[in-house]
Amino acid sequence: MLSLVVGAMLAVEPSDPADWPREFRGAWVATVDNIDWPSKPGLPAAQAKAELVKLFDGLQNVGINAVVFQVRPMCDALYVSDLEPSSWFLTGRSGAPLEFDPLEEAVRLAHERGMELHAWCNPFRARHPAMKDNVSNAHVARSKPGLVRKYGKQLWLDPGSAEAREATLKVFEDIVRRYDIDGFHIDDYFYPYPIYESGKKVRFDDDRTFANAGTGDRLAWRRANVDGFVESMYTRLKKVKPWVKVGVSPFGILRPGVPQGIQAGLDQVADLGADPVRWSREGWVDYLVPQLYWKCDSKGQPFEKLMEWWANETVQPHQLYAGLFTSQTNNGWPAAEIRQQILIARGKGQGQVHFSAKALLNDWGGVGRTVKSLYSTVTLAPSVAKEARPVSRPEFFRSQATAEGRKIEWTAVEGARFYAWSESSAGTLIRNGVSTETEATVSSESVLVVRAVDRYGNLSKPLTVLAPSPTPRGDGR
Repeated sequence: MLSLVVGAMLAVEPSDPADWPREFRGAWVATVDNIDWPSKPGLPAAQAKAELVKLFDGLQNVGINAVVFQVRPMCDALYVSDLEPSSWFLTGRSGAPLEFDPLEEAVRLAHERGMELHAWCNPFRARHPAMKDNVSNAHVARSKPGLVRKYGKQLWLDPGSAEAREATLKVFEDIVRRYDIDGFHIDDYFYPYPIYESGKKVRFDDDRTFANAGTGDRLAWRRANVDGFVESMYTRLKKVKPWVKVGVSPFGILRPGVPQGIQAGLDQVADLGADPVRWSREGWVDYLVPQLYWKCDSKGQPFEKLMEWWANETVQPHQLYAGLFTSQTNNGWPAAEIRQQILIARGKGQGQVHFSAKALLNDWGGVGRTVKSLYSTVTLAPSVAKEARPVSRPEFFRSQATAEGRKIEWTAVEGARFYAWSESSAGTLIRNGVSTETEATVSSESVLVVRAVDRYGNLSKPLTVLAPSPTPRGDGR
């Protein structure tokens, strides 16, 4: 019987292969303050791993195709590191030995589910007030206290220190070099968000490093420090692994009054030293995810107006994803708000990222089901390759009859990250998927199309396996 089924398969290459659907459907997984994972510090390894599996299963079920996983919340590590101590949010004791490597586990879980894994780091925050213990002797606040400044309830690396910037960049390079990640992601914590006492802004204490830099405008000097950091980060990480996507998630408003009519209590260019529009124009990022954390009907910060402005300012091929405040569905926002924002973002950018994962997993206000309905067809994350690269096509291996229909197997392609496949009948898509597996089970009357996807996101030419002919051949060919 098997020879009849094998002989009936016909692998062909269509003359005009269609591309695969692309959309970045991301979720931030925050580890700081145990927002998304793990549920509390110091969990037994078995429980922490089980929670991680449940998290990835849940995000896959919603339709997420990229997980932005926080691995360095405050100059610490949720991975095995010789450069910084283990995170208190994971171990319950800063610097404690790790029983397993969460980043390695997250990479494996993501890829098994056809999802990208982006390692998320905070560049300059050195201590978060949610930590309830002392940092270890290996932490920079103790090992090199001269690099650290106290600001409000937090500790901060001084971005004006060349030594602090270099130490951070070495940590970033170490992560990219040792882990098979798909993206590297930093958020909006450059110079700290301003705090106020008695109605007056408290100035971040960088007098020493500014004095060492000589004379000039302090705010321009701060911007130059951050600009140089971002440029160096992009250049150095691309030298390590050029396929790793480098992204930044800035505050969602560049400056008050930009665009006209927009209100904001923060000027990120002046207050944070951050100019993400310049980074896009200079080619120092592969993608931006502005945190557009306001409703569509916000009078001072309407979502659509901001999304349109960012779309106009982002220079292609650098991509734009909308950062959505999906967790606000636990604070009065209806799920319909997030639905509307996704639909608006689709017309102006290349994807969305949800803050944070647990809003989707807990289905707050029905938002998990709402997002799932919009993500029903599987997509690939957009490619950031500057030019198309040849990818070998999978070749048909064999087909075997099963109770569900047919299990189609194809040959592995060297350098493939995923295989993107689709099942159709009479020209109508039945389902599709992205996987590391070299097989798929389809209906006996379906057509299967398979493409290899490399680490850059390039697609191979398609392998098409047609449905069996009405009179199967029996010669085994």
